[in-house]
Amino acid sequence: MTTTTAAPATARRAHPLLLTALLTAQFMALLDTSVVNVAGPTIRTDLDTSGAGLQLVVSGYTIVYAMLIVTGSRLGGRHGFRRIFGVGLVVFTAASLACGLAWDDTSLIAARAVQGGGAALMVPQVLNLIQATYAGADRARAMGRYAATIAGGMVAGQVLGGLLVSADLFGLSWRPVFLINIPVGIVLYVLARRVLPDGGVPSARGLDLPGLALLAPALLALVVPLVMGHELDWPTWGWVSLAGCVVLFVLFGFVERRASHPLIPASLLRVPGVLPGAVTLLLTMTAFGGLMFSTALYVQGGLGYSALEAGLTFIPASLVFATVSLRWQLLPAAWHPRLPMIGMPIGALGFAATAWTFRTGQPLPVLLATMAAGSFGLGVAYSPVMTLALRRVPLPQASDASGLMVTMIQLGQVLGVAVFGTLYLSVGGDFHHAGEVTALWIAATVLVTTVPAARLRR
Repeated sequence: MTTTTAAPATARRAHPLLLTALLTAQFMALLDTSVVNVAGPTIRTDLDTSGAGLQLVVSGYTIVYAMLIVTGSRLGGRHGFRRIFGVGLVVFTAASLACGLAWDDTSLIAARAVQGGGAALMVPQVLNLIQATYAGADRARAMGRYAATIAGGMVAGQVLGGLLVSADLFGLSWRPVFLINIPVGIVLYVLARRVLPDGGVPSARGLDLPGLALLAPALLALVVPLVMGHELDWPTWGWVSLAGCVVLFVLFGFVERRASHPLIPASLLRVPGVLPGAVTLLLTMTAFGGLMFSTALYVQGGLGYSALEAGLTFIPASLVFATVSLRWQLLPAAWHPRLPMIGMPIGALGFAATAWTFRTGQPLPVLLATMAAGSFGLGVAYSPVMTLALRRVPLPQASDASGLMVTMIQLGQVLGVAVFGTLYLSVGGDFHHAGEVTALWIAATVLVTTVPAARLRR
């Protein structure tokens, strides 16, 4: 007999502003994932950092975010979602201040890493509380808005980053892209104290410190050489690091099989939909994160656009993704399990067309149209993937499932910047050729994602 997700544990009605508070936190964390993409060239000039240093400013946040999410989710289950949400929000806001005051690339990378740690405590509680508070059609609507927030946060970061850099508020250049989090964080903290329910999951699992101690260096050993290898002409230590990464991941798997409270329980992966959903999200966000980073480099470094103009180029794709993510439930219910398989090929075709626009130097409206077409395909697939992946997860495993899915989202963005950003910077020839090759590989990644997405129907 199929296990279904338990009804929400809370007997009281959700506060009307609960979802607003949760999605604001998700939006703010995602905003800071992408805001540096457009602000990056200005940061690079102001702090005199290298291309690899700039990639670490982007990746430092998402690496820590990705590797601590499951632990943050489990802490919420053990110590209360509201409490851990509040701690994470305070850390995130304080680290945003440190980012705004950074005096060189090293201090900025360090502050971004701490900011990622705060996000890892705060953001998993968003899905935890959606899982624990909403059921049935209410949960489906909440997940649709969650997916729209994912799209909005990533692209709004590009737009807001460009706007704030171009405005040069008080002569602070790029720094307001981080300082803006401070008033938002304070208001959100006050709101969260009022509307977030207390409590966690009584049967929440313990922490897996040995697993975390292996996962953290494994991720660093993977990402750092990918980010820095091109600029340093692929030194020997980079290849040693990549080989060490394989060893560390094997050891991680060995330890996890014997851990009493593994980061990723085998029983969770056996829940129908969880494993294919996680793989689908990882590949989708790898492609999307790579597209955002490489396109920002293309339109600024290649076409000579300002930061604001570069940010505005992402608006059509964002609107399409968000609209589709909110409206997919209007389709007949029998279609829902098939939507990921329909959306991924559409997305791949759209991004292949984007590669053509890069190669031929088409006018900007053509580029925007092809990116919007690709985003339409991802929008058709994304919300159903999240819903189908989590629909059979029992409530006691909701924290682990939420943490796993958010980990895949963040890890995908790390890999997208590291792999496709490095590919864009490494391809010989002019920026048109670099954009074409990168976009074709992104399209291929989206197409391959159809394979795990097909398993969500089972």
